Amino acid sequence: MRAAEELNPLVPHLSEIILGAAWFLILLVLIWKFVVPNFEKAYAERTAAIEGGIAQAETKQAEADAKLAELESQLSEARHEAARIREEAREQGAAIIAEMRQQAQEESARIVEHGKTQIEAERQQAVTSLRAEVGALATGLAGRIVGESLDDEARQSRVVERFLADLESGTPGVN
Repeated sequence: MRAAEELNPLVPHLSEIILGAAWFLILLVLIWKFVVPNFEKAYAERTAAIEGGIAQAETKQAEADAKLAELESQLSEARHEAARIREEAREQGAAIIAEMRQQAQEESARIVEHGKTQIEAERQQAVTSLRAEVGALATGLAGRIVGESLDDEARQSRVVERFLADLESGTPGVN
């Protein structure tokens, strides 16, 4: 029966097991010495790259947040500046309107005063013209009534002045 046990192909010989285990240990030592450090090195590099990328991303995010805050601050300042400029423009516009209104009132007063002066001058001219006409008519009429000529300038002037004074007082004088 022993011969049947020795010929069993499923059970290996003790020398093959020892030789297989030795080669397995040699292969394990070689893998442990050469392959595992390369894997560890690649793993460490990849970990460092990922951590560095995360740190770099966090740094960039912090920079972006700071830049965003700065831009929001600048935008807020620009809005305040625009509001201040609009308010100044409104104030300047109101001042310009008030100034133009004042100038228009002054110009209107000047025009009214000029008109009054012109009307007064025209009235004086009309009064003078009427006096001359009334004087000439009164002298001619008085000359016809009296029957003598009133060509003398002094006499004519006295008659006209007396006639106009009587007209202004409302009582015609008979002399």
